[in-house]
Amino acid sequence: MPQTISEKISELESMANYPKNIYYKGNISLLKRPKVSIVGSRKPSPYTKQYTYTLAQALSKRGVCVVSGGAMGVDAIAHEGAGVDNTIAVLASGIDIYYPAVNKGLLRSIEQHGMLISQFEPNFAATNWSFVLRNELVVALGEVLIVTQAACDSGSMRSVEYAQKMGKKIFVLPHRIEESEGTNRLLQDGKASIISDIESFASSYGKAPQDTSINKDDFFYFCQQNPILDDAVLKFGERVYEAELCGQIIISEGRVKLI
Repeated sequence: MPQTISEKISELESMANYPKNIYYKGNISLLKRPKVSIVGSRKPSPYTKQYTYTLAQALSKRGVCVVSGGAMGVDAIAHEGAGVDNTIAVLASGIDIYYPAVNKGLLRSIEQHGMLISQFEPNFAATNWSFVLRNELVVALGEVLIVTQAACDSGSMRSVEYAQKMGKKIFVLPHRIEESEGTNRLLQDGKASIISDIESFASSYGKAPQDTSINKDDFFYFCQQNPILDDAVLKFGERVYEAELCGQIIISEGRVKLI
């Protein structure tokens, strides 16, 4: 059953109008993680498909939650690359409608392991204007906006307008001339920065653990910030030293660091 979020989501304060109601299904704790928004074409090129997936996967490994709009193309690839347990899908319909139908299986998996969120009443059918509002919510949730491919007159470029109004940084993939004219124009006009190395870019948001079995929980996300040892012990007690013994972290110069 859908639930409403009663507490204010600080990221959404940047929206022109804070949503009257916010419905969700799934893991609400994803809202507390570092988040990055990824949007783009519904008909991405093979190049865009490959690097959207790789980018979302690299961010996810570092504990960054990927936010997108659940649509065909780049949205779906971003969700899949991040993994359904580390992604938030923002819907243009009510929370009980899996739209588009082609992504029904993906959206159900996100509902079970990640998070679906909508500002529309349950059973509301998506309309042209609801996609616009959905885009604003996608942008608001992320720390930055990444556009992996877009035409000049696309919905993704409307998302860019929201990001600019909210003062968020915009990043794009490099494309050849006459491909992804929208993102190329952003680069030409100095309105976006290019992602030329995915691993380096993702590492600016966190560290990928060498031990892939590490559980990405509150302790993991806290250690991503290289906290002061005393703060870590105060918050997590003996777990800090257990993690050190297991080789998951190191304690150096009074700080905790992931290995």
